[in-house]
Amino acid sequence: MGVSFDKIDGVIWYDGKLVPWADANVHILTHGLHYASCVIEGERAYGGRVFKSAEHSERLKNSANILDFEIPYSVAEIDAAKQLVIDANNLPNGYLRPIAWRGSEMMGVSAQSNTIHLAIAAWDWLSYFDPAEKLKGIRIGMAEYRRPDPATIPSMAKASGASASAARRRTNVLTPRTSPPAPPGDAARARP
Repeated sequence: MGVSFDKIDGVIWYDGKLVPWADANVHILTHGLHYASCVIEGERAYGGRVFKSAEHSERLKNSANILDFEIPYSVAEIDAAKQLVIDANNLPNGYLRPIAWRGSEMMGVSAQSNTIHLAIAAWDWLSYFDPAEKLKGIRIGMAEYRRPDPATIPSMAKASGASASAARRRTNVLTPRTSPPAPPGDAARARP
């Protein structure tokens, strides 16, 4: 295992300014953490330029609008901030994670007056797969859960909670269960 993500040396663009990596924090009662009022992008930089930067920034803003909040920066400002982050961290080839969320001024399902924050981090992130293993072929697995129907949640938004199924499946692939999970809605019967 490499360096913990909270120990990386560098800077993160946070609400309009570069801050030391270790100082880019949120309060535990942040709305985005409790109610998934948080949107993300995952981007790559190659040769010092962010690949399809404007398209990603537009999708980030659109995702926020789907979740009923407005990111207080234009696409051009977000693109400039991403470039600043990769330049300041001397990362011509790296991964970028723009993230926007509702702040901690208010808890409860509706928090329309909470501050909207935006942060952009960048780091060196290699492939998930060992190059030698890729040549042998990569095995895939299917999550036991599927994306919810678009009529149940705003599935068109790239929201933080929408990745729960994929994250769970990846964890299960790396550390397989010894017994199958209980079917959804069957948790009470699954207890020993």
